[in-house]
Amino acid sequence: DTVFKLKYCWCRYKPEVGDIVVGRVIEVAPKRWRIDINFSQDAVLMLSSMNLPDGIQRRRTAVDELNMRSIFEENDVVCAEVRGFHHDGLQLQARSQKYGKLERGQLLSIPPYLVKRRKQHFHYIEEYGIDLILGCNGFIWVGEHAEPKDDMVIDEQANKSDQILKPSKYSMTLEEQERAYTPLETRQNVCRTANAIRVLSTLGFSVTIEIIMDTVTMSMSLKEIHEMLGSEFCVLVAEREAERRSSAKKKG
Repeated sequence: DTVFKLKYCWCRYKPEVGDIVVGRVIEVAPKRWRIDINFSQDAVLMLSSMNLPDGIQRRRTAVDELNMRSIFEENDVVCAEVRGFHHDGLQLQARSQKYGKLERGQLLSIPPYLVKRRKQHFHYIEEYGIDLILGCNGFIWVGEHAEPKDDMVIDEQANKSDQILKPSKYSMTLEEQERAYTPLETRQNVCRTANAIRVLSTLGFSVTIEIIMDTVTMSMSLKEIHEMLGSEFCVLVAEREAERRSSAKKKG
């Protein structure tokens, strides 16, 4: 039991200001969202620290607070940045278009120490049409590439509304419905990349964009994507990493 507790502590995230993190919304509270980021306590994203859909820098209003669930709601996966520590806990901020809600993908959880802090944690893999976010907290997002949305200017009538209505799938045109679904090839690429991360995590290897894509390339020889999670492929990845480290020592 003691060993388990020690291992659990080692796997917990130790935040630093400026860290890119991925998390899941667990509560919508007054003027704030509470988010699970694999820390010893929930993180807080204040409404005032959020980039609103209209893109206008202004004071938050009562209407904004009423519309909080139209931005994030429970179980939504979001990306944000560690802002700092305050009396009410760890504070996040999402004042840029690169932050916000993540959709059409998979959320993975690996030990945080396998994700090294680097200059770039956002990756667009154009060849596969996917986005990859390596959260410093060990939560990793792999999903369909999302183009940055243009700032929307909401008219006066919309501002006066107490609720932002989301379009129903029944009111969407056929073309809109087709755009709402992720193509099969992209879904396969998401699964292949996610499985590569699972394999690397199982082997205890540091997860970087280079080794992830190398593992994805190796998997192309397999007939089925799920075979990546078998012991044979894990051995191949381990041998490949051993060779890489050996050649790196010789060069050094």
